[in-house]
Amino acid sequence: MNSILIFGAGKSATFLIEYVSRCCDEKNWKLLLCDTNLALAQSKIAGSKNAKAIAADVSDDSERAFLIQQAHVVISMLPPHLHFLVAKDCIQYSKHLLTASYIDDPIRSLKDEIEKKKLLFLCEMGLDPGIDHMSAMKIIDKIKKDGGEITSFKSHCGGLVAPENDDNPWHYKVTWNPGNIVMAGSSGAVYKINGETLELPYTEVFNNCNEVDVPGLFKLAWYANRDSLSYIDKYRLEGVDTFIRTTLRFSSFCRGWNKIVNIGLTSLDDFEEIKNCKTYLHWFDKKISSSAYSDVHSQPGIENKFFDVEFSEQLDYFGIRHDTPIGFEFTCSAAIMQRILETKLVIHAHEKDMIVMLHEIGYKLDGAYKTIVSSLIVKGVDQVHTAMAKTVGLPLGIAAKLIMEGRINLTGLHIPVIPEIYEPVLAELEKNDIKFQETQNSLK
Repeated sequence: MNSILIFGAGKSATFLIEYVSRCCDEKNWKLLLCDTNLALAQSKIAGSKNAKAIAADVSDDSERAFLIQQAHVVISMLPPHLHFLVAKDCIQYSKHLLTASYIDDPIRSLKDEIEKKKLLFLCEMGLDPGIDHMSAMKIIDKIKKDGGEITSFKSHCGGLVAPENDDNPWHYKVTWNPGNIVMAGSSGAVYKINGETLELPYTEVFNNCNEVDVPGLFKLAWYANRDSLSYIDKYRLEGVDTFIRTTLRFSSFCRGWNKIVNIGLTSLDDFEEIKNCKTYLHWFDKKISSSAYSDVHSQPGIENKFFDVEFSEQLDYFGIRHDTPIGFEFTCSAAIMQRILETKLVIHAHEKDMIVMLHEIGYKLDGAYKTIVSSLIVKGVDQVHTAMAKTVGLPLGIAAKLIMEGRINLTGLHIPVIPEIYEPVLAELEKNDIKFQETQNSLK
């Protein structure tokens, strides 16, 4: 059955849909694009002769099953908690499944069933995770093939606003799920530096962020991602001294967000505390009075240090200290903060975003210490054709095409860390202007 089914037509799916649409027109395949917003789905496939937009509720068992039965490959761009519904039906009806999301426990529990049905479930096939895995493993495998021993691995990635459209004190604009931005770092972080395992709670993730030089750009700050250590085995780097995966931001963003987090403005369970707050100022005062910074109002010296020029500008840009009505029903501080990001850090029609990825890999070869720095910078076109959508969506679309053509014949539950996946996908990404630049240095 020469059909590809895509669930979800949102912000990150634009390039994916356009790429798959072109492939379907060229190969005479069929694309089924399913979204709750029919008008949105129709707009994404305009001009394609072999694509059909469908309005459906993925939580409806019969609708979902009917759609999945028509496909050969299914791509889920849904929120992660909905992947499991799609996955169960893909197993029942023997369909391959692709997602850009991390493998979670529910999906992992299906591993034996996936293998038994000889299906391919390919997860973490977007940008980060996704392109980071593939580009890193290409370098790692090459070093090992040459006889090198990897001692240090650092991988950084961030979605940012392009410099020419950077016009706010946060140096950031939203190009993907704002809820994920609000809750970034909330799981804490664990990683390894110079043989020492470091574990940070949420309240310390954004504190004193280190900086890294990005070739062809400028210095950016990084904060550690979740559980880096779980990828040591997946990257086959047992015994490595340093291993960390991070997110890139401007240093000023990290400084400001560190205060936002520690004030409690991203809390998920504080409704009883803030339920009577009517304005943003009331909410802010309520939260700061119950935080570790409760004394900043009473001691001018502390207040001046805490509300420095930088943070004051950031708060005022968000309108947090304005006596403006909140104006919507909320369940927690995180919901209020998400609304602020959605309205204050919006990327406008003519503006561009930017994806930055950087790998720093140290290794020993023939008794000498060497480093490889591999970097990627991708700029978007506009508000719809973002660099985020391009780098998240194209790996999925390329993988779907390769499966349809029989050029990826794997079965089982995978992420893209093996040559059978990363080699053809990276080659196709280069044809679409997603190409890394490498520099190599020898150390004394």
